Amino acid sequence: MEYTRSEIQNGVWLTHIRSDKFKTACLSITLLTQLRRETAAMNALLPLVLRRGTARYGDMEAISRRLDELYGAAIEPVVRRIGEIQCLGFFASVPEEDFLPAGADTLRGACELMGQMLLAPNTRGGLLLPDYVDSERGKLIEMIRARLNDKLGYAISRCIEEMCCCEDYAVSRLGDEESAAAIRYQKLTKQYRSLVQTSPIEIFYCGRAEQKRVESLLRDALSTLPRGEINYDIGTDVRLNALEAAPRTYVEQMNVTQAKLVIGWRLGAAMDDPDPAALRLFASLLGGSTASKLFVNVREKLSLCYFASAVTDRQKGILLAYAGTEFDNVERAKEEIFAQLAAIANGEITDEELRAARADVKSALKSALDSQGALEGFYLSAALDGAEYTPEELSELTDDVTKEDLVAIARGCECDMIYTLTGDGSEEDGDDEEVAEPSEEELRIFEEEENGDPDEEI
Repeated sequence: MEYTRSEIQNGVWLTHIRSDKFKTACLSITLLTQLRRETAAMNALLPLVLRRGTARYGDMEAISRRLDELYGAAIEPVVRRIGEIQCLGFFASVPEEDFLPAGADTLRGACELMGQMLLAPNTRGGLLLPDYVDSERGKLIEMIRARLNDKLGYAISRCIEEMCCCEDYAVSRLGDEESAAAIRYQKLTKQYRSLVQTSPIEIFYCGRAEQKRVESLLRDALSTLPRGEINYDIGTDVRLNALEAAPRTYVEQMNVTQAKLVIGWRLGAAMDDPDPAALRLFASLLGGSTASKLFVNVREKLSLCYFASAVTDRQKGILLAYAGTEFDNVERAKEEIFAQLAAIANGEITDEELRAARADVKSALKSALDSQGALEGFYLSAALDGAEYTPEELSELTDDVTKEDLVAIARGCECDMIYTLTGDGSEEDGDDEEVAEPSEEELRIFEEEENGDPDEEI
């Protein structure tokens, strides 16, 4: 794979991956803006509304016909959160022209259609259509409410909200229901105009087309992009220490049959100069695989929970460990999770554990090479970090990580929040949730490199 990155217009960057590996090309256009409680819902609603119709293709039916003409290309709205940056736009899958009849120009057609969605939406009097806004607002509210259906995801979100209650990171990528319900088409139109004028834009392409051709097609498609003063003052506030001297606790009751325990730490001094390879290995060692300390000890040896895992958000500098357990085992599971982190801090890391963590991280990075969506998420996150390494290069860096590096990370962690979702005493079995370990898809909770695949988003 050939990787290049270039600025094709003012504040518009293209990451180009030349690859013959796939039979479809992928193309994404992402607007970047600061995650704020007052604007998160509006920003999340925008790609849903823009996807409804353009000046040329006025409704979903017309857009579908056009996509059919492009041999089944697909364009979907995407909303993500990476650290405290909200990322919104479109993700397209486009059949490669090498496998189509002569004269097929699918990439040009997809670029043009995405450009029209972004810059020439269907409007009346210069305003977004009220019917489209009202319809998509209702869908957004339903998506916000739906988080209750996934108890683990809900528990993780609530832990983050309480832990980071004074930070933008507490805000969901979709915003909150109250803000969403208050959105009207006039206000949304104003927000739309502001975003296209001031937001940095990241474009990702992976496919067979040469860089010069992709750049030319995108410049044509975005030729009417109105650009004012680009707002580069966006980023993530990294806090190294816990809010209080002792960990805060929060217990929430619900009609569930299985408790969810989520513990949050600040990564501390490790975020002074973050080492992405070391942080990945640390998360894998603690709870990122079936060879991790949490899985082997808390789940398998002690049988304290149905699952136990850990992840880091390397943009925000947060470590989360989470487990599903019987109500009577919550305290013991909590104590043992702390004990496993303490074991790493004390240098109790076997050579086999370190080898398994390296193998797990390398496998995850290698698997990203087989998914255009995973590659898109990886490079978008890397762009926000100001990094220009490839998955292969990052994989090689894991060989340089030592036990001492992992010990230092563990010793710098400060526990900030212990959240428990427990039963409310209801007799009804209102929680038909899993009692086995959740699937990998269900445990993807951070919009970052290894889990930024836009296929799982809106």
